Amino acid sequence: MENLKFLNTQSVAQFKANVQTDEIKVLRNEQTGKCFFSYGCGTGAVTSKYPESPLNNPVVSEVASTETGETFYLLHNEGEGGATKLEIL
Repeated sequence: MENLKFLNTQSVAQFKANVQTDEIKVLRNEQTGKCFFSYGCGTGAVTSKYPESPLNNPVVSEVASTETGETFYLLHNEGEGGATKLEIL
């Protein structure tokens, strides 16, 4: 997840409520082998660590590419990316 700036992270439940959908589908492009997710009428990226690393604690982050400025949603495990969870109180 290099070259990404994390703008906002939310739980899967919060994301689904915000985009008004009941489900998120994780899919694979058979031509490229890359995974992505779909929700309602939108799509987002899935961590490159999937499926080798299961989504045990998934969250959705809005991220921006530091190279292009493009923003998109990224489905990943909590703790990957911008910060490492040290403790829950």
